[in-house]
Amino acid sequence: MSDAEKLLSWYHMMVLIRRTEKAAQDLFLAGLVKGTTHLAAGQEAVAVGAAAALRDDDYVFATYRGHHHAIARGASPEACLAELMSKATGLCAGKGGSMHLTWAPGNMLGSYAIVGAHLPMAAGAAWSAQLRGTDQVAVAFFGDGATNIGAFHEALNLAAVWRLPVIFLCENNLYMEYTPIASVTAVAQPAADRAVAYNLPAKVVDGNDVEAVHDTVAEAVSRARDGAGPTVIEALTYRHYGHSRTDPAKYRPQQEVDEWLARDPLLLCQSRLSSLGVPKESVAEVEERAGKAVEAAVAAAKDAPGPELESAFTDVWADGGSAWRT
Repeated sequence: MSDAEKLLSWYHMMVLIRRTEKAAQDLFLAGLVKGTTHLAAGQEAVAVGAAAALRDDDYVFATYRGHHHAIARGASPEACLAELMSKATGLCAGKGGSMHLTWAPGNMLGSYAIVGAHLPMAAGAAWSAQLRGTDQVAVAFFGDGATNIGAFHEALNLAAVWRLPVIFLCENNLYMEYTPIASVTAVAQPAADRAVAYNLPAKVVDGNDVEAVHDTVAEAVSRARDGAGPTVIEALTYRHYGHSRTDPAKYRPQQEVDEWLARDPLLLCQSRLSSLGVPKESVAEVEERAGKAVEAAVAAAKDAPGPELESAFTDVWADGGSAWRT
């Protein structure tokens, strides 16, 4: 596959994620999505670039803002939207919703609502790979706010001591919910600047540049597979929506918003495709294909049945049943 073909395929995945996120927002506003949603529109390059640098058997752990990671690891838009709509055909049979998307066939081992809680889990998955003698790598995606949580420091310390094959990838979108991360953090780069305390290498990367993300993660993956231990990566990016649900995000300065929207990862990728000689018609075809796929996904998710009441008592223990509770 040529560089242009590879980049076009990444662009298709980013557009697919963007259209799915827009559909999720529309469905929520129409009252068809129950519970909360946290959209990652604007952060697609982090998920797609990182996923492209991983093998199918590598492990991925995400936050409650994890739609893009699930899709980048192979989950279908239909299954994701059905999950948001509490349908039986959803990724978790309608039991998890937006904040708990999990795609085990792609080793995307969950989205976690407790901030920072999954970082030690990613270290545990990496330890498992180390003990079993495989060269699998675990990646924990997390937001900038998680860097001020104790689990962040605990996970980095233990991973460094045991030289675990784990990558800690911070999606720094500048805000921890509604609070600017810079206003409550003593260092400029909340993830990368802390890595030195644990004797870990750190990289700061343009999180809106899918190629830069891919190359940075690929280098860290290579180190981890070779037994050189963890890497901390801080990807600078920006969410287009508010923190969750109907948050209008008016706490963000308009100039800041405009500057980041001008650096939309889709726009950056379009420009790179043009420089590689990819015709506009090819880009438009990819966008049309993604749009049709999401339209079909929305229709199928709407028509899907709800879960049977009995399903509430399945998938709750190692054997799948609930008898252990009685």
